[in-house]
Amino acid sequence: FKTVPSAGARHPLETFLLIQRVDGLDIGLYRYIGPSHQLQNLRASDDINRTLASTCLQPELIQNSAVTFIWTAVAYRMTWRYGDRGYRYIHLEAGHVGQNLYLASQMVGCGTCTTAAFNDDDLNRTLRIDGNDHFAVYMGAIGK
Repeated sequence: FKTVPSAGARHPLETFLLIQRVDGLDIGLYRYIGPSHQLQNLRASDDINRTLASTCLQPELIQNSAVTFIWTAVAYRMTWRYGDRGYRYIHLEAGHVGQNLYLASQMVGCGTCTTAAFNDDDLNRTLRIDGNDHFAVYMGAIGK
């Protein structure tokens, strides 16, 4: 069960997290594994926070966050059913996920800023995704 609307229940989005200041978690890049509700530590380099910040047009957004969510899309999950229109639905879903992040952040007394102002190629490369079939669409930084 997911709390984000999805066209045709296709759920094309994946979630990566840059953890910087979260109690109980080591600093690093993680991937959320939905079916098991777990975080997978991707064992990124020690400077992953600087590398990810450099992909963003407002690097301080990432540098100052406690955690940054990065949403990527697996295009086939939408396009097999909706063709090219699936790309439109992917971006709508990114907006839904971002809104949920704002609501959750408000509940725990944190500030949030979402953006798509990043260099796509650099971010995709940093996340080790191909940028065609699987690509970054949105990010949200949280902090106090």
